[in-house]
Amino acid sequence: MGQRNARNRRTLFERESELAAADEALSELTGPRGDGTEPPGCPRGTLLAFAARAGLGKTTLLAEVRRRAAAKGCTVLSARGGDQEQRVAFHVARQLLQPQLAGAAESEIRASLGSWYAIVGPALGLCAPAEGAPPDQQGLRDGLDWVLTHLAVQRAPMVLVLDDAHWADPESLSWLAAFAPRAEELPLLLVVAYRPEELPDHAEAFRGLPGRAGQRPLGLEPLSAAAVAHLVREDLGAQADEAFCRECWAVTAGNPFEAVELTAKVRDRGLAPTEAGAHLLRDLAAAVKGSGLVARLERLGTSTVRFAWACAVLGTEIHPTLAAAVAGLGSEEAADAADALRGARILTGADTLEFVHPLIATAVYRAIPGGVRVALHGQAAWCVVDEGLGASAAARHLMESHPDGDNWVVQQLRAAARENLRAGAPDAARRYLARALREPPPFEDRAAVLYELGCASLLTEPATTVNHLRAALEEPIHDPELRHNIVYRLSQVLAHSDRLTEASETLAREIPVTGDARVRLRLQSEQFMWDAFRADEPDSPARSRRLARLADRLTGRDLTERYVIGLRAWDATLRGEPAPVALHHAERALAGGLGWAEADRGFEVPVLVALTFMFADRPGRTEELFATGIADFESQGWHGAHLSFGYTLLAYVRYRRGRLTEAEDFARAGLRLAERVGPGTPVHWYAVGVLIEILLARGRITEAAQTGEDHAFGAPFPAAVTFPDVQTVHGELLLARGFTKDAAAELAAAGRRLDPRGMRNPAWCPWQLHLARAESHDAPERAVTTALEAVNRARQFGAPSAVGQALRVAAEVSSGATRVKLLEESVSHLERSPAAHELGCALIALGTELRRAGRPVEAAEHLYRGLDAAVQCGADGRVQEARDELAAAGLGPRRPHSTETETLTSRERTAAALTVRGRTPAEVAAELHTDEPTVVRLLSAVYRKVGTERTGLGAALGERTAR
Repeated sequence: MGQRNARNRRTLFERESELAAADEALSELTGPRGDGTEPPGCPRGTLLAFAARAGLGKTTLLAEVRRRAAAKGCTVLSARGGDQEQRVAFHVARQLLQPQLAGAAESEIRASLGSWYAIVGPALGLCAPAEGAPPDQQGLRDGLDWVLTHLAVQRAPMVLVLDDAHWADPESLSWLAAFAPRAEELPLLLVVAYRPEELPDHAEAFRGLPGRAGQRPLGLEPLSAAAVAHLVREDLGAQADEAFCRECWAVTAGNPFEAVELTAKVRDRGLAPTEAGAHLLRDLAAAVKGSGLVARLERLGTSTVRFAWACAVLGTEIHPTLAAAVAGLGSEEAADAADALRGARILTGADTLEFVHPLIATAVYRAIPGGVRVALHGQAAWCVVDEGLGASAAARHLMESHPDGDNWVVQQLRAAARENLRAGAPDAARRYLARALREPPPFEDRAAVLYELGCASLLTEPATTVNHLRAALEEPIHDPELRHNIVYRLSQVLAHSDRLTEASETLAREIPVTGDARVRLRLQSEQFMWDAFRADEPDSPARSRRLARLADRLTGRDLTERYVIGLRAWDATLRGEPAPVALHHAERALAGGLGWAEADRGFEVPVLVALTFMFADRPGRTEELFATGIADFESQGWHGAHLSFGYTLLAYVRYRRGRLTEAEDFARAGLRLAERVGPGTPVHWYAVGVLIEILLARGRITEAAQTGEDHAFGAPFPAAVTFPDVQTVHGELLLARGFTKDAAAELAAAGRRLDPRGMRNPAWCPWQLHLARAESHDAPERAVTTALEAVNRARQFGAPSAVGQALRVAAEVSSGATRVKLLEESVSHLERSPAAHELGCALIALGTELRRAGRPVEAAEHLYRGLDAAVQCGADGRVQEARDELAAAGLGPRRPHSTETETLTSRERTAAALTVRGRTPAEVAAELHTDEPTVVRLLSAVYRKVGTERTGLGAALGERTAR
């Protein structure tokens, strides 16, 4: 290392502007800004990027930045990409983060990483991958973000230096490119250097990230003739004349690396630095690189050449004993070779060797004859496995070997793929398995390799996964479990690719030929599930009958049985069977446990069971299940589609409870995650549909329309059933924008799609309610018929929120005194439901009708209550509507001489009203789907707000509430 350090301590010629930028960045990092825009003691990080061709001094410049950062008391993390390590997943991330955590006891590492231990530990080489499903790539990146952020804050100020970023592995480079903008929020300076012409596509973000370079990296230029003259005289003495120095500049074209190496050759040759010897410089310069370097290496002897080749194959951080083993040299012979290479300025270091410059490493590697290079990689693979470094270390060498039908190679590549997949690097796993398939594997293992390849491609290339899994099924398979796993995985990826019919047919072909009854039940449960999501299922009622008969026979003794029972609960919800029936099966499904992150299971059934409670007016239970499920996703490191579904559907729950502001926040979080997964995916349809519905409820129609336009929310709609139904939401959006005929056509089409399938519950999909509103403009009688049919369906299901909403819409499309009667009944139902927004809408509508009927006192009561509900829900459009109606009644936005009863929540008011009617706390608890202690707390809040005892509660709440 001595030679390298000496070279790095040289004077940096013509790099004043780059060093000034680094000094300024370090000053801002280690102290407050001087312009007064930030408070004292508020350091600011940023990105500093240098881009230049090979040999222009990037490495030397970064070494000086590291030195200056350390002198200022900064924690310095550094890493370098390697030409031979480009395909080793997380190679750079490990260089950066592993030294900060390695060496500590496992308990200390666990304490440092917390819940991220099992997610990022394998990627950083701190622990073995756990069994079970691996984290998704976004979850792993989030974990790495957390680790680096935690270190940056804990060990601030921090400088992270990445040299040769163009050679960094894709996993590390993609992570750092995404993380880089956050540097400005942390006491972290991120310094990156790369060759711009070799920067891979997945790191394009580095070219335009915000930073000190003003959206562009700082470029390094070749040295001028004057700078090269200074460099030559610094190295060879002041006696070097002008002609000699100018020739040095001419033959090196101002390349600092070549100039330094050239002066070293001049010194080694004992050449006088005068004009007389200048004509020899061109030959000496040629020996510094390319063929000249190779010729110089060959003169060192066969053993030395072979040792250099072994080092070039191994890459960076080369252990001499391992290099000796790869080269086939004894320890003494290897030591002599290393000394000779150090003397020739090819290698540097002692305990760990590395090439003096990446250009030298590249030249040596490319000089190895093709056949020899392949053999050396094969030897390196054997050696690293023999050293106990593992299959992943061997795999990159096996990738360079020629296929030869070697089962040992296949097994090593499969083992490396498993390690990488569980560590969160599916692309690396896919590359290793594709290479194993070309070896090829033994005939009897081919199906297993294809299956593993399909699993590795699942998240990144679903279409490719389908091809691999179908190919696996065409191979002879002697292991029934393997065949069932292939079928299950194939149906899963088909379904998640919006190919539900193919998913169901795949399972249907396998079920009759499956001999194991438990496996057959598992496959049936999967088919039931995908059929439930199919928009084109030919006979849904028949499937529902089969499902009901099967579920009624099962006891829930294992996960498969509980999945079937859970599907029965959801089917009852869709069909609009009485809510207690759906709830009964939902509780049965949960009785033995229904985890959201079970190994080799989807999360769909647990989600459907949770939503069953929501549609049956038990949203508190739904939110409990969602909280547990989302925690399961996060603990597994699933931050992609899984977490997006969790946030999106939680937003839907909040929307139905009337907590619209919270709902919008969750929906936008779900949409951000869905956009990472990609447009057109089921999770993206869910997220956009839920967000539009929330925006419409808040009265922000223009924003809802823009959201739909931005995300191409319209036909053709997905083949899968979604929550909410996207075609219905699209019709609702058209109606809100005033396109009543288009809305009616869209909503009628949704009905023609859903009704034959037996999906008749307006609590789940209120297409009839929106259709009635659309029809009321041109066909009022038909609108009433449509609305009343929805009311009948809602009464069959029996959830108060569904009945109340249907009655409100029926009132809206009706006329005369019927409107008031329907609205009064609607309010009565909604007061017993958790649907606060719907209650506010019904109260405002009832108040409006009462005002028009000449009943101002009652109208004011309901309008004020509706206004309060709308304000609490965040329904801005309804707030304005209520205020307009109050103004029309000659009332202000606040009731004159109002009591504190206006601060009562819907549940408090309902609990008080039931109590006045003589209900016991236990009866009130049953009505509100809660427990007695909660009822007592609700009533205590009422007494505190109203300021009266139980005997005066009815009068304080108003005679109408008491009734």
